[in-house]
Amino acid sequence: MILNQLKKDLRKFEDKKKAKIYQRFFKTGPGEYGEGDRFIGASVPNCRTIAKKYAVLSLRELQKLIKSNLHEERLVALLILIGQFKKGNKKERENIFNFYLKNTKYINNWDLVDLSAHKIVGEYLYENPHCATTFQGASLKGNAILNRLAKSEDLWERRIAIISTASYIAKGKYEKTLEISKILLKDKHDLIHKAVGWMLREVGKRSLETEKAFLKKNYNTMPRTMLRYAIEKFDEEKRKAYLMGNVSD
Repeated sequence: MILNQLKKDLRKFEDKKKAKIYQRFFKTGPGEYGEGDRFIGASVPNCRTIAKKYAVLSLRELQKLIKSNLHEERLVALLILIGQFKKGNKKERENIFNFYLKNTKYINNWDLVDLSAHKIVGEYLYENPHCATTFQGASLKGNAILNRLAKSEDLWERRIAIISTASYIAKGKYEKTLEISKILLKDKHDLIHKAVGWMLREVGKRSLETEKAFLKKNYNTMPRTMLRYAIEKFDEEKRKAYLMGNVSD
C-alpha cells in the first residue's frame, strides 16, 4: 500500500533526540494542550519532502493519514492537502475545504493550525463568500463558519478561526479579523491570546490606523499577552503607554 510506503519513507528521518525535544516543546505531557501526541523527530523540511513525493494521494488515503497518532504523519497529510488545494479546480477546492472541516479534531496543535488554516479555510471562504457549509450538523453561509469555530469549546477550532483570517489580511480585508478577535477577547487560553495578538499585529503592518482603532476600544480589557503580541512592533514609548493604560490617541 502507498500509505505504508509513505510511512516507511518518513521513518527514515526519525530522530529520537529531536522527538524528545518536540514532545516537550509541543506540550504533550499529562494535562498539557498536546497531551498524548507522539513524534518521531522528523523536521518540517523532512515532512515537506515526503509530502512532495506523495502529492497525489486521494482524500480517502489522506483520511487515514490525518487520523494518525504520529504528529509528523498528520503534518504530511496537511502539507499534501495544501498543495492539492493550491492546484485544484473549484470542485476539488470545495472537497478539500469540507474535508478539513470534518477533520478539525486531528488538526490539534498550533503548528498544524498555523501551517494550514489560512491556506485552506481562509482562502476558500475568501473566494466563496456566499458558499453553503455544513459544520457539525449546522448549515452555515459563507464565512459565518469562522464565527462558529471561534465560539467552539475546542481550542484548536478557535485557533483555526482566527488564523484563517490571515488570508483576508493578506488581501487588505481586515473586518473579519477584527470580528473574530472581538469574539475571542475574553478567551481563557494563552494560545488564543497569542494568535489574536499576532493577527492584530499583521493588520497593523498593513493598516496601522485600523489596528489602533481596534486597540483603542479594547486594549484595557484584552488579555495582557494578546496586547503584548499586538503592539510588538510599536515604538517603546507607545508600547509602554498601552501597557500602562495611558493611550491618548
